Amino acid sequence: MPKMKTRKTAKKRFKLSGSGRVRRSKQGGNHGMQEKSRKRIRRLRNNDMVDKTLEKHIKRLIPYG
Repeated sequence: MPKMKTRKTAKKRFKLSGSGRVRRSKQGGNHGMQEKSRKRIRRLRNNDMVDKTLEKHIKRLIPYG
């Protein structure tokens, strides 16, 4: 039986938390920072959790999940 290949894009974007939930970074934190407030940039640094409805689908893309 062949191994299931990892979807490389999913591997770069998502990580699993200790409890098994899927973590993702928030959108909008890559460029155009001079227009964003310090408070907003600080908030973008923190990771967010993927919605429960999408978790199963994403875990299928990451075999170690």
